[in-house]
Amino acid sequence: MTRPRNRIAAAARLFLVAVLSAVLAGCNDAPKTYQGWIEANLIFVGPDEAGRVETLSVREGDKVEAKAPLFTVDDALQRAEVNMYEAQLENAQAAYARAQTLLKTQSGTQRNYDEAEAALRTARARLVTAKTHLDRRVLVSPVTGTVQQIYFRPGEMVSAGKPVLAILPPGNLKVRFYVPQETLPRLAYGNTVKVSCDGCAGDITAKVSFIARSAEFTPPVIYSLQERDKLVFLIEAIPDKPEAVRVGQPVDVAIGGAAPVTTGAAR
Repeated sequence: MTRPRNRIAAAARLFLVAVLSAVLAGCNDAPKTYQGWIEANLIFVGPDEAGRVETLSVREGDKVEAKAPLFTVDDALQRAEVNMYEAQLENAQAAYARAQTLLKTQSGTQRNYDEAEAALRTARARLVTAKTHLDRRVLVSPVTGTVQQIYFRPGEMVSAGKPVLAILPPGNLKVRFYVPQETLPRLAYGNTVKVSCDGCAGDITAKVSFIARSAEFTPPVIYSLQERDKLVFLIEAIPDKPEAVRVGQPVDVAIGGAAPVTTGAAR
């Protein structure tokens, strides 16, 4: 009776080892969850030249289409410049016509004609430039999106290139999170990760669009095994449903497997 019992016990041990191995293998295949946040690449709109904001056609939170008017900047100087170059163009046209007539009657020289023609071209170019500066005092939206923030109101002075407002196109949202170096082999450009947050839909996914080539929080010494675990790499992913998340929102990101359990906080 001893041998059968030993065989049963040995078989039971083998079965237990197989079960534990399967459980451990399943644990290794479980999704890794990392905490992150939603960030945006905003489009900043500002005038080419300094001036005073005159009108503002939008408010924060408004949805705007591409080419929709946003705001205007005072254009008194630009209009004066256009008037000046229009007068110069008229004078240049008259001088050119006179030089052309004199050349035909052989009363003028080819040199005078060439100079008048060059002056006419210059006057036309200056007028086109002045009109372009005038047209750009009316700012329109370069993209379709939502007005996120307004920095200057009517009556306030704004410097050249200083943004008056910021617009967020839907496709400019991204998920940012950090992973340790042992997770990097599991990630590649275009990989799909699952995103969850408090109050969000349960089917949000994102595609990896950026993987940092250098580690952050790197110690300035030769890495030990303990310090190597502290290295993290920045990952960015573009959500497939950008309307389901908001800028600055903390999220949990799962790499493979089922959706993560939301903790509601980001480290």
